[in-house]
Amino acid sequence: MSHRVEICGVNTSQLPKINSTESLELIKKIQQGDDGAREYFIMCNIRLVLSLVQRFGAKLNSDDLFQVGCVGLIKALNNFDVSLNVRFSTYAVPMIIGEIRRFIRDSSSLKISRNIRDIAYKAMQAREKLKLSGKDDPCMMEIAAEIDVPLNEMSAALDAICEPASLYEPVFSDGDSSIMLMEQISDTKNTDERWIEEAALREAVKKLPDRERRIIYLRYFSGKTQTEIADEINISQAQVSRLEKNALEEIGRLME
Repeated sequence: MSHRVEICGVNTSQLPKINSTESLELIKKIQQGDDGAREYFIMCNIRLVLSLVQRFGAKLNSDDLFQVGCVGLIKALNNFDVSLNVRFSTYAVPMIIGEIRRFIRDSSSLKISRNIRDIAYKAMQAREKLKLSGKDDPCMMEIAAEIDVPLNEMSAALDAICEPASLYEPVFSDGDSSIMLMEQISDTKNTDERWIEEAALREAVKKLPDRERRIIYLRYFSGKTQTEIADEINISQAQVSRLEKNALEEIGRLME
């Protein structure tokens, strides 16, 4: 027997359920123009939207977040490619969260420029693309190379769209006691592990051939784009991209 639970005015006990095989079959029907299958599929995935809305707590009206999440769900359905060989929910979650975060950001009094937002969204899309292509956890340098944006610029853009958290926000509660975020923050900048990692990175870069070392320096320390580097050292942007990729792979191998 299903228990009646209402979230955003939706009685979850009345929502239909489907497994991954049924989901794939419905998507194929939808892509053939079956409106009935489309409506049923969306209803089956409302729980997914509701679960993501709950992550954002009471920052804004949950009904508004639910509507925005549904827009993300529909966008995910419209863009889903069955040949990707991934579950629909895996594909849809980043898109739904992206729509909700965009709504929260646009509703905030703190405005972020369109250019910075675009860089951040390109980075998030590139991360998902790299994961789908086999990279379990692509690093920031790989993502920056994928979208041809300097690492420091991309990092700043991603930081800009993150929601600020209060130091007094509880991260764990057990009865009368709770642990606040400020109690969990440690100095990660000057640890022995970080010093060793930075030393290893410097040594790895030193071992690169001169041209690859120069490209890495210009790309990640001078903040230049692949196009700017190509003009400076008089080779094509495609060559810069290939050499940069090879250099990153070699750095990773040397640091193992």
